[in-house]
Amino acid sequence: MNEKDIPKTNRNTSPATQKKRYYKKRTPSEPNQDGLTPDSAKKGRKPKETKRTPVRIIPLCGLNEIGKNMTVFERSNDMFILDCGLAFPDADMPGVDIVIPDFTYVERNADKIRGIVITHGHEDHIGALAYLLKKVNVPVYATRLTIGLIEGKLREQGLFGKVSLNTVEPKKTVKMGCMAVEFIKVNHSIPDSVGMAIHTPAGVIVHTGDFKVDYSPIDGNIIDLARFGELGNKGVLALMADSTNAERPGYTHSEKTVGESFDRLFKKGDGKRIIIATFSSNIHRVQQIINSAQRYGRKVAIFGRSMVNVMNTAIELGYLKVPDGIIIDIENMSDYANERIVLITTGSQGEPMSALTRMAMNDHRKVVITPMDFIIISATPIPGNEKFVTRVVNELMKSGAEVVYEAMYEVHVSGHACQEELKLMLALTKPKFFIPVHGEYKHLKKHGDLALQMGIPENNVIIAEIGNVIETDGLSMKIVSQVPSGRILVDGLGVGDVGSIVLRDRKHLAQDGLIIIVIGIERATNEIVAGPDIISRGFVYVRESEELIIQAKNLLNSTLAHCSYSELREWNTLKGKMRDALSDYIYQKTKRSPMILPIIMET
Repeated sequence: MNEKDIPKTNRNTSPATQKKRYYKKRTPSEPNQDGLTPDSAKKGRKPKETKRTPVRIIPLCGLNEIGKNMTVFERSNDMFILDCGLAFPDADMPGVDIVIPDFTYVERNADKIRGIVITHGHEDHIGALAYLLKKVNVPVYATRLTIGLIEGKLREQGLFGKVSLNTVEPKKTVKMGCMAVEFIKVNHSIPDSVGMAIHTPAGVIVHTGDFKVDYSPIDGNIIDLARFGELGNKGVLALMADSTNAERPGYTHSEKTVGESFDRLFKKGDGKRIIIATFSSNIHRVQQIINSAQRYGRKVAIFGRSMVNVMNTAIELGYLKVPDGIIIDIENMSDYANERIVLITTGSQGEPMSALTRMAMNDHRKVVITPMDFIIISATPIPGNEKFVTRVVNELMKSGAEVVYEAMYEVHVSGHACQEELKLMLALTKPKFFIPVHGEYKHLKKHGDLALQMGIPENNVIIAEIGNVIETDGLSMKIVSQVPSGRILVDGLGVGDVGSIVLRDRKHLAQDGLIIIVIGIERATNEIVAGPDIISRGFVYVRESEELIIQAKNLLNSTLAHCSYSELREWNTLKGKMRDALSDYIYQKTKRSPMILPIIMET
């Protein structure tokens, strides 16, 4: 038989080879959104002509500042938000109540948002959530205590029952479109804190949230270092880690050291009423106060709206263990001797309207400070609050109270990791890229330096700014563009109606005061029939500056007398001439520049 007589399918081939050839001739499957066909995906190959869809990391707030943490993770048509916090106003924001992130980018992409994940229940991570949910109603995922605190926020804003709140336990994973978020247990100054492992097509991105490494936490739940290490062994694309304490060497002390200090101080305060100021959210700290109060036969009263709200939630959910009868209502304090009372209150940062500040200023309806008070400030002043805390301490001491606030007494430990713990996280996760988060620029820079010490290449350390779009395809990572970002000021019920111009005017009024010029003009004849009258607020005390006011009126009369008929009819021009004339005169005489507001009344 000649070769040409043999069927082609049988020539020099086995059945297995024939089968392989058959499958090679199949029509290839359609590529997925990464440009990979099922065949090429199995073999780890990607068509050269197709570019991988990048993952985008967009910090909308929380960088180069303390507070209002919020980060967007995006890929293709899927997006989710990690945290949504607020910040408190500084001295340059008179009249402002709170500061929240700018939600413009999120609102523009509302149809892409698959949910919001929250690391823990502090205000700088959940405080702006209700404002966002009013604009974009999407599911929220958090641990049990955090959900309980969020419920309280939503009740205040009339949103409770209108938003999907989902409780997630550590070690569980939530699907976010083409991405997935794994919750990982961490230690912090509030229970139920978690970090996140974000599983994306480009690789795993680990976000620590706020964390510390506490080997003896109050609730016994130690940070899941094993999971961080397991992720590191499998390969972590990028680590985003808390930088708040990046300047502090060593390790953060365990919360249990504060409990030991409380025992010593309770003995020292024997025979006196004990008042302890701490953060309302520090449930572990409050637990230790209650434990010490029980040991020393004292009753506990709680002051401050935020403190009461958090404690009620913690007791209801079982995170705060309170013996029967130890907590008393503030109305019943008079039924007990002072030496049997412990007051737990807000105001550890010297906030003007807090309970401790009102006590110090003798402005509290229930508590009067006396020499029989032993006061413990169980917190370290947040940068910028030092002068407020000092003022409160001074006033408390003037009332004769003994005040403990120095670091030597160990009445406070941080909830944030120090340098050795930060290096431990870097060593465990072994990230290819590193993005320091949660801190001012000096904190981010110092944390970046630690990463360099740990062997991460300088080009792989990304110190970003809010609004930066950080893109990665799994091979490289870089800042590629910018989205709208910044701050929105909340003043009373107004959200965003106070901007830079309003703040400028408020600061101007606060610095130099206000002068109002009032004149009356007869519209028919265009004659000045009243004034000019001058009203001063916050500029000078009029009764002691009569000569200055009289000369100012004479100047205005002269200015008006030299105005033409057309200038008197054009009121904007007339106001400008009066403002300029009086401004120059006032500055010449006083070297001050008050706001001058001319008012023309038509008669």
